[in-house]
Parts: sequence; C-alpha cells; structure tokens
Amino acid sequence: MRVRNGRLQPAFYGQTGSQWGDVLTLLHPPYTAWHLSYVVYGATIASELDVLRLGGTLVAFFLGTGIAAHALDELHSRPLGTRLKSSALLALGVGGLAGSAAVAAAGVFIISPWTLAWAAVGVLIATGYVLEWHRLLHTDLAFGLAWGGFPVLVGYWAQAEQFGIAALLVALMATLLSLAQRALSKPARYLRRNALDAYAQVEGRTEVERWSKEYLLATWEWPLKLLAAAAVTLAVGLLAMRL
Repeated sequence: MRVRNGRLQPAFYGQTGSQWGDVLTLLHPPYTAWHLSYVVYGATIASELDVLRLGGTLVAFFLGTGIAAHALDELHSRPLGTRLKSSALLALGVGGLAGSAAVAAAGVFIISPWTLAWAAVGVLIATGYVLEWHRLLHTDLAFGLAWGGFPVLVGYWAQAEQFGIAALLVALMATLLSLAQRALSKPARYLRRNALDAYAQVEGRTEVERWSKEYLLATWEWPLKLLAAAAVTLAVGLLAMRL
C-alpha cells in the first residue's frame, strides 16, 4: 500500500502527492465508473436504445458527479488531502456543473424540456450531499438514492421518456448496491484517513490471531474492488447485447 508521510493514501486508488496524481484521485475512477454503469443499466433495459441519448446522459453524469461533485467535496472539507488549490477546485466544480447543464440544455431539443427538470434535481441532490446543505441530504440513504437509483431512472427516462416497473426495480437494486458500497467504504475511509494504527485480536478455540490495519482494510477494500469491476463489466455486457 502507498504511504505518504507515514500515512496510507486516502483511498486504495489514491496517488496524491503530484498534481496529476491529485487530479486522478479526485475523480475517484473506480467509483465514478461504477456509478456511470447505473446509467447504462437504465438505458439498456428500455425497449429502444438511442446511443446519442445514452452518450449525452453519461457525459452529463460524468461532469456533474465525476468532476463537479467530487471537486466541491474536496473544496468543502478536503477529505482526500490533495494539494489542489481552492480556486482550481472551485473552477472544476462550477465548470462541471456548467457543462452538465449545457448537455441538459441540448437535451431539451433532442429529448424533452423535462430534461432540465432532471438536471435541476441532479444538481440539487449531488451538491446538497457533498456540501451537506441539510442533514437529510447527507445520509447513507441519500447517497444510495443519489448515486445509485437516480442514475438508473435518468438513464431509462432518457430513452423511454416514461417509467416502468423494470426501471424501478433496477433503480432499487442500484440503491441497495450503493448502500452496500457505503457500508464497506465508510470504515475503510476512516481507517485510512484517521487511524494512526489499528488491529483486531481474534480469539479462536486453539489460537489467537492479530489482524493488522492493512489486513482490516483488505477485508473492506477487496470487496469494493470486485464490486466496482463487476458493475462495470455488467454495464459493458448489457451494452454489447443491445448494440
């Protein structure tokens, strides 16, 4: 595991310490790809698949959540400890939101004026969560709905311009999977970013085991890596099936 100044990196994919490493870490590549996969799930279960609409939806979510939300989160409380200037983070946050809004504006002419309503809801829940505008917007459930269920619903609606039971069930699945992600990532983040050291002593029937900080991290982060890879693989498979 990468260590900087005697501490582990802030995430298992962290490369902080250089400008490009800070930017890469800020984008949270495994998690961003994971949540963009939910957009693909929603789009591919629709009866008709329009690649242009899917592409636009993916770009909007990448700009709004992959860039803007993560930049504003780092600007708000510096959870990753990057050396990026506040002005740069603000520019990324505002620029990402502006880009996402521009895609939504184009969607008015390609899909429906309701595209702007979906964009407004997306900005509200994403920025409200990372900036902690209200305690109800910064809960595990809010995360599950905003980063899990919402992308599925928008991905489906962008194709069908309506909802069906299949979309609601897949959105529920994505919400539950995002809650599982949250349950695994919260203790791992705390251990990486706050604990100077940690261990667990397991007393068995015949022997006593001592689990190190690195071992404990692996019990949470290895499933996260597998889940992220599985989510993206499923999205690629669903897309390949429809193309």
